[in-house]
Amino acid sequence: MEVDYKNIQVIGFDADDTLWVNETYFREAEAEVGLLLSHFETPNKIDQELFKIEIKNLPTYGYGVKGFVLSMIELALDLSNGTVSNTVIEKILELGKAMINKPIELLDGVEEVLKVLSKDYKLIVATKGDLLDQERKLEKSGLLKYFHHIEVLSEKKEDNYEQLLKRLDIEPESFLMVGNSLKSDILPLVKIGAQAIHVPFHTTWQHERVTQKETNGLAYKTVSSLTEILNYF
Repeated sequence: MEVDYKNIQVIGFDADDTLWVNETYFREAEAEVGLLLSHFETPNKIDQELFKIEIKNLPTYGYGVKGFVLSMIELALDLSNGTVSNTVIEKILELGKAMINKPIELLDGVEEVLKVLSKDYKLIVATKGDLLDQERKLEKSGLLKYFHHIEVLSEKKEDNYEQLLKRLDIEPESFLMVGNSLKSDILPLVKIGAQAIHVPFHTTWQHERVTQKETNGLAYKTVSSLTEILNYF
């Protein structure tokens, strides 16, 4: 299905794994906690149980490192029947702090793309996660100067985007979203009449995966790198 961008006035960007590396650090932390808890369960079982706990806790903690750390601590307590040592809990907390303090690693072409598009379009960030952490990352990234607005959403579903566009007085047909997650950055926008460009990242969290059936009949572009977007503008 062909799409064009002649009516686009505002372009939104996801942040994590669209502008900079993020999911890689979660996978690394999962591997570390697997080692810390290896005398209680197998690595595969630890991964499965951690994912279940994360999903259960999303309504309470939301997305981001803090909720992830609390879920890892809960996992440690569950798997050990409450006998996990203070040393292991301390190491899990250190893992979380290390994730928060990671340097920002911009993905290839990010600043080039923002520099070019910001000349002709209003750019916004629409991301989800912990507010303080996302603000910190944006500040450290050096990219704030390109954006007119920053929005940290608790969820990225159709109604969340509709409320955001209404609040910013943006018509859906004049809005384009760019992101790495089909579930969060692409499908909800297409369903409300906006446009979307999918830029896959090499690692996708289980919770963000979709089936081919969910994408059938929906019009959006997929590019292999962020710089390819410039071919359409």
